Amino acid sequence: MDLRHLRYFVAVAEERHFGRAAERLHMAQPPLSTQIRQLEAELGVELLHRTTRRVDLTEAGQAYLERARAVLADVDEAAQHARLVAAGSVGHLAIGCVGSATYSVLPALSRRLTEELPGVDFSFRGEMLAPDQVEALRTGAIDVALLRPVAADLSLTVHTLRRDRLVVAVPVDHPLARRKRLRAADLAGADLIVHSADRRSVMYDVVLGLLRDAGIEPHIRHEVGETSTLVTLVAGGLGVAVVPEPVTALTLDGVAYLPLTGADARVELAVAHRADRSEPHLERTVGIIQAMF
Repeated sequence: MDLRHLRYFVAVAEERHFGRAAERLHMAQPPLSTQIRQLEAELGVELLHRTTRRVDLTEAGQAYLERARAVLADVDEAAQHARLVAAGSVGHLAIGCVGSATYSVLPALSRRLTEELPGVDFSFRGEMLAPDQVEALRTGAIDVALLRPVAADLSLTVHTLRRDRLVVAVPVDHPLARRKRLRAADLAGADLIVHSADRRSVMYDVVLGLLRDAGIEPHIRHEVGETSTLVTLVAGGLGVAVVPEPVTALTLDGVAYLPLTGADARVELAVAHRADRSEPHLERTVGIIQAMF
């Protein structure tokens, strides 16, 4: 027995006539009659009452029809689902965003992905530091990361999306707020608010490297884990902070953002996933993210 026998039987049962069923199946009537008799012989039961004018279902035939329809429906649904999976149109993906991308990219990204891939169940995690994202990718806690690239990691596939300018967030009543732009050297002696060194933040290394290259020994006043907290402390007058330009989307009373000049005053934003992952819906998602930039 195979699926062909089930389809033949359902056609005859629904048409109640071998001739009409044969037309529906685009085949000759004698082979159809032979196939149905083979099915009955294999099952060991009579499924149909045959007369010269019509065909009626036996009680066993009625029960078999219900199950046959369910089986064929499941098979068709499985085939459709397989096609959707192969096309990258269904699945589940968790996306983790570094702090600055949480404010500047995530709103538009979530809309774009749900519009273009409505059959994919997306979840999002914001305010993640890059080392935490890398670990989450390795464990499968997230599938895709928008991050500030860490050291080369062969277990990840990383695509650079753009290089963001750096700006300085300063309290509006700070002396530096009167300037139109700043250089790294202008931060000498300023109280700094930075991302946490204990959590191996990429921005911590970027900021301290930038200042030390300018011959400045940083004066760190506060270390925080989240970009929103960092900007909140700036608004509270507790210091200044060097952040990627997209953080300016986080507007708070009491904070001014000033451009930071210099050849190295940029930091990359990238999209990453595990190198051993190549599911169609993941690849389509990464492609959509790349197209946005």
